Amino acid sequence: MAFTRIERKIGKSRYAPVSEINVTPLVDVMLVLLIVFMVTAPLLSVGVPVNLPKAQAQSLQTDTTPLTISVNAQGVIFIQEQEVALADIIPRLNAIGEGGTQRRIYVRGDAQVAYGRMAQLVAHINAAGFTRMALVTQTPQTPQ
Repeated sequence: MAFTRIERKIGKSRYAPVSEINVTPLVDVMLVLLIVFMVTAPLLSVGVPVNLPKAQAQSLQTDTTPLTISVNAQGVIFIQEQEVALADIIPRLNAIGEGGTQRRIYVRGDAQVAYGRMAQLVAHINAAGFTRMALVTQTPQTPQ
């Protein structure tokens, strides 16, 4: 507890406890935590490393977290971070069940994956009744 000197009208002084909270350490800790979360948040999106193709398109605005299907450079398919065969995708999507066939699905494909492989995946999902799909691309960096 901090003590401060209090002056009275007669000129005498005495020390009394200060009942104020020192918020400077609290603000310092909160700023450090904010920076840590800002740095780590983009790394938590999806764990499958995919080299996305570049395209100039507006990002979609959604109110729920979409389901992510990724295809890596070797052509292996993942739902979120779990590897799955092409034939098992529809039963897995139906088992997840949140939103039924109206749930938004993001399809991420590595730039090295053949166009035919990605078209086959999208057609397979679309044939099962899932119509709210979007292909994820990376915005190209503008030269400075």
